[in-house]
Amino acid sequence: MKLLVLHFIAQQSKFSYDIIKDVLSLVGGNYKPSTGTICPTINYLEEHAFAEAYLTVDDRKQYHITAQGQVHLTEHHYTLQKTLARFSVRQQIQSNEQYVDIKRAMENLKTSLRLKIQYTELNLEQIREISGKIDQAAVEIARM
Repeated sequence: MKLLVLHFIAQQSKFSYDIIKDVLSLVGGNYKPSTGTICPTINYLEEHAFAEAYLTVDDRKQYHITAQGQVHLTEHHYTLQKTLARFSVRQQIQSNEQYVDIKRAMENLKTSLRLKIQYTELNLEQIREISGKIDQAAVEIARM
């Protein structure tokens, strides 16, 4: 989250609400970070001198990237690009009607795993069997 927020601030100076909207847009509408998530992240960036706030005429804080923040973004460029690419694919799956069956199947898998873990005491053999089936499906999809 820290790199994403810094990335958004680097694109253009932002108010905290703008950052929330940027994250919401990036993720595809399924996740909207609260101010309880964004504000501590911004505080962290300010404490590390990666970002700074300026008060606007109407006494609102607008966040800007610092030179040190730009260096930090450059140093973590690969990680940021990987994260952005991952969210891009997720957003594509969420918004593209062609992928509705894939989205449904992924949600079914996550739900069945959550329920199995929540209501069943899995032994080591069952855990290995489940993870093996998921790994096998991943290999088969990759080979398609």
